[in-house]
Amino acid sequence: MKQKKLVLAYSGGLDTSYSLKKLSQEQYEVHAVSVNTGGFSNDEISTIEKKAYEMGAFTYKNINALQSFYDKIVKYLIFGNVLKNNTYPLSVSAERIIQAVEIVNYAQSINAQYIAHGSTGAGNDQVRFDMIFQILAPEIEIITLIRDQQLSREDEIDYLKSQGIDVPWEKAKYSINQGLWGTSVGGAETLTSHEPLPEAAYPSSLNKTKAEDLTLEFHLGTLVGLNGQKGDPISLIQQLQDLAKGFAIGRDIHVGDTIIGIKGRVGFEAAAPLIIIKAHHLLEKHTLSKWQQHQKEQLSSFYGMQLHEGQYLDPVMRDLESFMESSQQKVSGKVFLKLHPYRFELLGINSPHDLMQAEFGSYGEMNKGWTADEAKGFIKLTANANKIYQHLNKKS
Repeated sequence: MKQKKLVLAYSGGLDTSYSLKKLSQEQYEVHAVSVNTGGFSNDEISTIEKKAYEMGAFTYKNINALQSFYDKIVKYLIFGNVLKNNTYPLSVSAERIIQAVEIVNYAQSINAQYIAHGSTGAGNDQVRFDMIFQILAPEIEIITLIRDQQLSREDEIDYLKSQGIDVPWEKAKYSINQGLWGTSVGGAETLTSHEPLPEAAYPSSLNKTKAEDLTLEFHLGTLVGLNGQKGDPISLIQQLQDLAKGFAIGRDIHVGDTIIGIKGRVGFEAAAPLIIIKAHHLLEKHTLSKWQQHQKEQLSSFYGMQLHEGQYLDPVMRDLESFMESSQQKVSGKVFLKLHPYRFELLGINSPHDLMQAEFGSYGEMNKGWTADEAKGFIKLTANANKIYQHLNKKS
């Protein structure tokens, strides 16, 4: 009997392991695929591959999507200074989009008739995965055993034991999802509205107490240098993360609206993303016009919301990316910072495009480009509309 070819988004955890074993027992030819967006070491990839074959995978493939992740998503999160609810750098949601795209591309390349993932029916990931799969490959059927059968952890463990797989599946106290653009942290505390995550929940511990100076260099909005050393953006992000995580920088809890309509909390640790976004934003304050900044803030917020909700493939996203790319033509220069335990300071910038040029006047000091009478006339005209309104409506 010819088996049905299926691609499974595989992480090696309980849900995807159950799915792999169950589907392979149901006459599916299961091709397990992991997508590396910065969260897998070589040893971890080897372990996941070994486990996949033990569970019955026909093939296992790990797709290195770091460059694609940066080029298609992270670059624009930096250009847009995107922080959801002014807090969260979209660490996990950004990853899920590119993972879904890579998985569906792989499924099409091997002519798979089915795609499966291990999402439950109570989270955001089911929406992101399903939407990408349905839009890019409507001919491929989606299978989600955990969601459709409403399985508990105990149900999954009991089934695997019945198949001779007795791996200890103790639920970790904290769920950690690590990638290039930050690490999410979930636990019992994030299910409440009042409890903070304890120090031990975060993957990086404080081991630096003496302040350090830091210089980031940008060219056309892209990170190109770290402390005087040039490099490609991905390696610089990784180097900055290694440098800054010892200060325990970038910890917070994001509270927001999920795609399915309920409120949620998630902890995260994202030293490099937060430092880069804030440094980039400071450079933009010096080099962009007032109206460029005003428009970017609105459009970037919308871009981040759409990305979070899985709407990456809508053509408006390409329009917004073109706008953000155009806005970076003068965003070049160095940003000076200082790292401290749990925080960082933005000290200043140096850019050939700095609009804060003393030859046109120094704020609060000396007007060099206009006379006192010209200033008075400008103020009078600026007040005119409000003056008319107040005069006509003074009785009310």
